[in-house]
Amino acid sequence: RNAIARRKNIVIAGGTSSGKTTLANALLAEVAGRDERVILIADTRELQCAAPDCVALRTKPGVVNMAHLVRSTLRLRPDRIIVGEVRGPEALDMLKAWNTGHPGGIATIHANGARASLYRIEQLIQEAVITVPRKLIAETIDVIVFIAGRGIARHIETIAEVTGLGSDGDYAVTETHLPRLRVV
Repeated sequence: RNAIARRKNIVIAGGTSSGKTTLANALLAEVAGRDERVILIADTRELQCAAPDCVALRTKPGVVNMAHLVRSTLRLRPDRIIVGEVRGPEALDMLKAWNTGHPGGIATIHANGARASLYRIEQLIQEAVITVPRKLIAETIDVIVFIAGRGIARHIETIAEVTGLGSDGDYAVTETHLPRLRVV
């Protein structure tokens, strides 16, 4: 809630069926009570937002892809740009959009950990350009939530704050590992 209120850009990472979309929808419920224009971009109709000013954009094979939708979103006067699942070169367009006066974005990505999600974003960006804009990634992504497990075993394992680049050129990340709660 704090990250939503402070308009932080949040990446939700995890494996298949880990609950990334479920968490994104819970965060969107927090956004819904605010007087903001929310743009949802997704391949499928999984994201739900009850905000009064919400526009949902969908891809259409052979007609419009995620990268095109992310770029065209800027013409829609968004307050928040939400990307259902980042899985290609649209990662670069998303970061540019978030970093040009549109903070408070949410996106999901398949990755094996919080820090690993940053490297995964690098890989996706390299589908569009050769040189990875590491500084842009570090400046734009504020919080990463990593969800581990599947089904009833899924849980938030790590909440990481990206604070920039370290002196070694790698991401400066502060990770908080959450204890796994046992279901009784």
